[in-house]
Amino acid sequence: MNLARAIHFDESDQRVFHVSARTGEWCISGGFEFSNWSESDLTGKARQAFSNGWFGLETSGRVTFVAVTKIEQSEMDELVDMLAEHFVTYYGAPNKEAALPVAKEELSHMSSLCDEHDPNTLLTVSRELTEAGVKEMFRSIQPSDAGIEQFAIHGSLDE
Repeated sequence: MNLARAIHFDESDQRVFHVSARTGEWCISGGFEFSNWSESDLTGKARQAFSNGWFGLETSGRVTFVAVTKIEQSEMDELVDMLAEHFVTYYGAPNKEAALPVAKEELSHMSSLCDEHDPNTLLTVSRELTEAGVKEMFRSIQPSDAGIEQFAIHGSLDE
């Protein structure tokens, strides 16, 4: 089973989002945040989050790129609980029990998306408002065929 972790190539996410997800944080699409939005909500950093931000499950921050990574079932179970609590705290779910199926579906959807790709594949999301609501599109960027040894210097600090 796979899920996605936030990845940063530079510090731009810290400037373009209200809150930036942390590197390595588990992420989902997070399109639910925008379900009641209209064009008038799409300004500044909020527009950037809507346009291409993944949702970090620990910080509720946003990130531009995520990388596909294996996840253990126990970790997934913890994330479902965390997201259910988020729905209660921030989105008015009546209680955790009511929010759990929705949280599980959100994570299941993300896991299914990630399972279509090899580990380390980068994913981006883009959104647009339509008459039917928020439309999300996903793009994948395959991991480089170049080996890390072409870039990293291997050796011992004892030499």
